[in-house]
Amino acid sequence: MIARGIMLGPDQPVILHLLDIEQKIDDLNLLRMELLGSAFPLLKLVATIDNVEACKDVNIAIMIAGYSRKDGLDTKDLMSKNVSIYKDVASVLEQHAAADCKVLVVTNPANTNALILKDFAPSIPEKNITCLTRLDHNIALSLIAQKVKVPVSDVKNVIIWGNHDAKQYPDINHATVTIKNEEKPVKECISDDHWLKTEFITNVQQRGAAFNRSQKAKKCALSCASAACDHIHDWVYGTPKGKWVSMGVYSDGSYGIPKDIIYSFPVKCEKGKWSIVQGLTIDALTREKMDVAAKDLKEEISMAKSCLD
Repeated sequence: MIARGIMLGPDQPVILHLLDIEQKIDDLNLLRMELLGSAFPLLKLVATIDNVEACKDVNIAIMIAGYSRKDGLDTKDLMSKNVSIYKDVASVLEQHAAADCKVLVVTNPANTNALILKDFAPSIPEKNITCLTRLDHNIALSLIAQKVKVPVSDVKNVIIWGNHDAKQYPDINHATVTIKNEEKPVKECISDDHWLKTEFITNVQQRGAAFNRSQKAKKCALSCASAACDHIHDWVYGTPKGKWVSMGVYSDGSYGIPKDIIYSFPVKCEKGKWSIVQGLTIDALTREKMDVAAKDLKEEISMAKSCLD
């Protein structure tokens, strides 16, 4: 997708730096050969196992390295291994990436990995470090589109609040569907309130875990890759007027969320910068779920920091 210009546009040349560990050098070389053999006209390529070479002068860093639950790790072991990766890479990015480098963390625990990276790379602006909740956002859009039987492009402004895990809250209170050129609230288009409060929420929250449990999980990575491209594209080029997306960003205290966490908010993007959408009405249930997600994140961060002690 990146090599074809889907992420940064069909006229933007890309120098793609691929980084992996020494034990995976054969896989890295295979990927390099595949990309070179595809003769993408926009693409120049660097494939390396050296952190410094990989991070040198990069403008965008998409962090997908890490262990998964499929590796047989319990929660604390998984946390320990993954946050250590992000602690180590933080200083290299800080020293060698471009000053305006935009960072997207994909690997779980994504919010906490991003926060660890921020803490250990203090000179990288906090607004330049984000995590991926666009996959959850896209899944929510898709489920609503299927339910209403419209193209997914006719659904907008769902919100993913909180963490990229089962405690996140997909909020449709401000979402709309366009039907016959008329924009209507989702709640007017879906009369099945039980589905909205149960199956819809569970499917958004659990989709990633379902992928991980599948023996075909690698084939499910397309949706995550697509969401990462969407995240970067909108961050760089901006969101359309009247539309927002969900991004895990450093909290500024908006909507009463603690300031010291990376939390998924509705954001608008313009001229390479994001801003949290302000002034949205929050009902009692959403408020409760937002606070649960924040509490979950605080507990996760405490566990992560204990792994680094």
